[in-house]
Amino acid sequence: MSKAKVSILIPNYKTLELTKLCLRLLRKHTDPQLARMIVIDNDSQDESLAYLKQLAWIHLIERPRVPNEPPVMSHARALDLGLTQVETPYVLSIHTDTLVKHPQWLPFLIAQLEKEPAIAGVGSWKLEAKPWYKRILKQCERALQRNYQRLLGTTKPAGEDYHYLRSHCALYRMDLIKQHQLTFADSEQVAGKLMHKKLIELGYKMIFLPSETLGQYLDHLNHATTLLNPEFKDSLRRNRDKELRRMEKRLLSIGSREILRDAQLDN
Repeated sequence: MSKAKVSILIPNYKTLELTKLCLRLLRKHTDPQLARMIVIDNDSQDESLAYLKQLAWIHLIERPRVPNEPPVMSHARALDLGLTQVETPYVLSIHTDTLVKHPQWLPFLIAQLEKEPAIAGVGSWKLEAKPWYKRILKQCERALQRNYQRLLGTTKPAGEDYHYLRSHCALYRMDLIKQHQLTFADSEQVAGKLMHKKLIELGYKMIFLPSETLGQYLDHLNHATTLLNPEFKDSLRRNRDKELRRMEKRLLSIGSREILRDAQLDN
């Protein structure tokens, strides 16, 4: 058996059905010779953890609860805990609401990273399935805003408000992370934000893949883990029902019912 090339880090917190769907799709569409699955459970203490314990093809890490820890930091620190177990050349972070749908998804990402040695990471800022006309309108809106700011002389430097590879899909060179002692939870920022900035400052390239390209290989159900988690129900915005209907439609489009019925994918 050949040595894996990528370690896939997947933090988990409750939401059994979504976790099951995410992992079964990974199992279905990922070459086991190519990737090692590392799931970090953030003290779920529910049926999702029981499910994870049944899967022989993942490496499960159980991370104890930290009192008063914000969910954002629980996620970032779970990724850092996963990093300690990585022995592969590359490491990929995803969410349990990141759903792969094409057998070439991982070779595609690796090919983008290996285009040149100066590329340290590839992924996306946002992965949204928007109609073509909405993408064009958004691009026009941003261009008008930039031109208006230039006319008024109010253009601001990026500062801390910059785009970075989001942890719902971000592939990195592991040797650079080790060499420069980088972490996902650096300075208690959102996962990967300062890692991205430091790699840029070190002279490396970070590649953002267009949503319309990356979306051919995987889908990200934005906020799905929050929408489906009963703990956060009271804090959700008013259009929760609308978001749930939108999410259900996208799930059906990737054959979620068939995947959830196929228990053989757990083996």
